[in-house]
Amino acid sequence: MTLRIEPELAGLRERIRHSAAHVMADVVTTMFPNAKLGIGPPTDDGFYYDFWIEDAFTTEDLEKIEGKMKEVMAKSLPFKYREYPRPDALSMHSDEPLKVEIIEEIPEEEAISTYTHGDFEDLCAGPHVESTGHIPAFKLLSVAGAYWRGDENRQMLQRIYGTAFESQEALDEYLERLEEARKRDHRVLGRELDLFSIHDETGPGLVIWHPKGARVRGLFEDLWKREHYRWGYDLVNTPHVGRAGLWETSGHLENYKEGMYAPMDLDGQDYYLKPMNCPFHVMYYKTGLRSYRDLPMRVGELGAVYRYERGGTLHGMLRVRGFTQDDAHIFCRPDQIADEVSGVLDLTFHLLEKFDFHDYEVMLATRPEKSVGSDEEWELATSSLRDTLDRRGMDYVVDEGGGVFYGPKIDIHIRDAIGRLWQCTTVQFDFNLPRRFDISYIGEDGQEHRPYMVHRALFGSLERFMGMLIEHFGGAFPTWLAPVQAIIVPIADRHHGYAGKVAAALTDAGIRVENDTRNQRMNLKIREAQVQKIPYMLIVGDREEAADAVGVRLRSGEDLGAVPLDELTVRIVSEASIG
Repeated sequence: MTLRIEPELAGLRERIRHSAAHVMADVVTTMFPNAKLGIGPPTDDGFYYDFWIEDAFTTEDLEKIEGKMKEVMAKSLPFKYREYPRPDALSMHSDEPLKVEIIEEIPEEEAISTYTHGDFEDLCAGPHVESTGHIPAFKLLSVAGAYWRGDENRQMLQRIYGTAFESQEALDEYLERLEEARKRDHRVLGRELDLFSIHDETGPGLVIWHPKGARVRGLFEDLWKREHYRWGYDLVNTPHVGRAGLWETSGHLENYKEGMYAPMDLDGQDYYLKPMNCPFHVMYYKTGLRSYRDLPMRVGELGAVYRYERGGTLHGMLRVRGFTQDDAHIFCRPDQIADEVSGVLDLTFHLLEKFDFHDYEVMLATRPEKSVGSDEEWELATSSLRDTLDRRGMDYVVDEGGGVFYGPKIDIHIRDAIGRLWQCTTVQFDFNLPRRFDISYIGEDGQEHRPYMVHRALFGSLERFMGMLIEHFGGAFPTWLAPVQAIIVPIADRHHGYAGKVAAALTDAGIRVENDTRNQRMNLKIREAQVQKIPYMLIVGDREEAADAVGVRLRSGEDLGAVPLDELTVRIVSEASIG
């Protein structure tokens, strides 16, 4: 959910933000002598520093810290690099237990370095700007709790977030985007628009879709299914749990156990909630003898999966523990790889454009240090992905070593209405599962051959995609996706009969409509409908009834006046058509 920038500017911002974090740590430990230091790295959007301190920082504290930071920056104190032998470094930080823990984990052969400015010295590898005066613009944003090293069994620290930029203008632009993002926060809009909820009683990270949210979900589920059938996929449904042996064969218990829920003992056998759908799709492949003529096989599923995410990482619908993945796996021959990958990209852009996503950034992630498969397999798969992107004339960034252990991948980031990038589609090769499950096909030569397997998810997950849509549209879904497309507002009780006829006519045309017959003022009803971001508000009174029309107001506030009912019906049906 960040903005991509040029590498040179990104490097400058990293140094500025890292330096600002040091200045903040200097000020905090001066103002609060009992505070112990954790870590203070730069991030894509700013910086933070973790402090071990008994009392939580307040908003007033942040204002005072920010003021003192400006004083330190005005002194333009130089940042100086130093190295120390391990015993000296441990002695220097003897009153900083978290720093001592970091030093003890540094390999013997690595230098232990610090940076100083003025009287403040902090364990750090850098880099930094020249001096505190080279931090042109910054702002402290918030404070939150954070476990040391992200471990819920460790100390709870206080994390102060801030941001810094190369100019006041760039900072102001960021703060404006931040304010716009705040207005679009899917957690707030989800509650206000009655789309979903998450409850401690049912469990953190587990989403309850409300009727309106479920309506939106159903609309893009239907679109997803329809288009996948059109593009040659077969859709399946698989269980929510599987025996331990399945996850042993797949390698999940070996490589992913920390992300899985504890086993359930059923009839003396361990069963696990599934974290992924792929082993079940492989088992479907194994139900018959496959020929080269059967390939490619495209197997898709809107499958519910469950993954244990640490409590501190959960975030509304964007990071959850139970979600529905728009999963598919393609089993193909080596000569089919390029066409299948290109087909996935075609389907991806075809679907995303229907949600008003037109701007993408693409990354090609290559072989990581830890991997399975031969050099020849990796070369074939990576070159197939690269050639597909090159043949399509697509700009992309190579993420060296960023692939998964079982194969290279293409990741597509989509840019939303306020310029943020979201990781969405992923296309991954897998040499691992076909080998582990010993699947094959009979080739033209009559011999058994190992198929290639492509994992791909277009939306990523329905929960995360919904959160993205809420923020992208600011809750004002396009007409085709709006849970309620029109609301009828009768002026007086005597107009309820005509309002019912209008509702029936629109419903017969396939339009999602509500009839607000509450005993409330018309202006209040209209205002509430605008807050609910309903595309059309239809006013009915004596004149409208006499003319077989409705008074039309849009959620934007525009008043279209009286519009014949049949004309309005055609308009809404046209807007609701997505092809």
